[in-house]
Amino acid sequence: METPSSYQTSALPYVRGWLFAVAALVFCMVIVGGATRLTDSGLSITEWKPLLGAIPPFTEAHWLEAFEKYKQIPEYQLVNKGMSLDEFKLIYWWEWAHRFLGRFIGLAFFLPFVYFAATGGLTLKTMLRCAVLFVLGGLQGALGWYMVSSGLVDRVDVSQYRLSAHLTLATVIFGAILWVAYGLDRSRRAPDGGRDWMAVLIVAVVVIQVAVGGFVAGLDAGFGYNTWPLMDGEIIPKGLFVSEPWWRNLFENAMTVQFNHRLLAYVIAVMVAGYAYVVQTRSAMLVLVAVALQVALGVWTLLWAVPLWLGLAHQGGALIVLAAAIWNLHVVLRMPAEASALQTARA
Repeated sequence: METPSSYQTSALPYVRGWLFAVAALVFCMVIVGGATRLTDSGLSITEWKPLLGAIPPFTEAHWLEAFEKYKQIPEYQLVNKGMSLDEFKLIYWWEWAHRFLGRFIGLAFFLPFVYFAATGGLTLKTMLRCAVLFVLGGLQGALGWYMVSSGLVDRVDVSQYRLSAHLTLATVIFGAILWVAYGLDRSRRAPDGGRDWMAVLIVAVVVIQVAVGGFVAGLDAGFGYNTWPLMDGEIIPKGLFVSEPWWRNLFENAMTVQFNHRLLAYVIAVMVAGYAYVVQTRSAMLVLVAVALQVALGVWTLLWAVPLWLGLAHQGGALIVLAAAIWNLHVVLRMPAEASALQTARA
């Protein structure tokens, strides 16, 4: 195992603070992305210009040019025909803010990364992990445009498959940043035993739930069946598997997608409650509290038919649950300081 130099040890608080700051920016990015979806703003910018796209329209002529491009896509022609320029500016600014924040996150990650790497503030392991994070961030930008492009020709909105992939990758990046930050000063062992693997499973299922939530958002499934605990008047509603082949219902049937999101929430709640009862640790109780609040928030969001602020709070709550689950996993797998030092000495 690599032994950190004295400079790397002294730089740890700054490296950790940088990673936590980037994770906070990714959190904000997910919230702004949710706002672009809930306000139907995601298709307002019809071009992908990684550099020049950071400059918004400033003159009336530039605004009219952007508006004319928007008028060429199906969303305007079939949904927003007759929209005023001021109404267009409102959705444009949401999407521009989302893209601008993505660019800002790239710089906020890359520039300190280069500095810490050049000055020897990162161990080789941390440097490699950060390089992977940077690559994932680049892929996320490309995936974002791939998602937007799906709604520019034959659809009035983006593909729910691509939207879910975009949201899920953002969530994975957020979790991966936290995982690296949590583990900077302590070695972690491999999972060993049922309790360890349950902690791993909780993290995995939370990520899967976010992916399912992406399909809920992509199909606007949260705007229907706004009752709880019954759905369409029944515990198990009719119409869950009306499409053929059956698997399409899991991704394209709004009723089935919302039902699965509800069902998985119950599964996570029971799983976390049982886990917390067995292990009796503070980190497990933290996950339980986060899950309980998120379930309550989800029910509230559903019953109120997804107002913007509640929808964004629910999306942010999912990342808080993930952060708590990753912290719990870190605590479970973290080696005692003595064992970590011994492993370093042996290496």
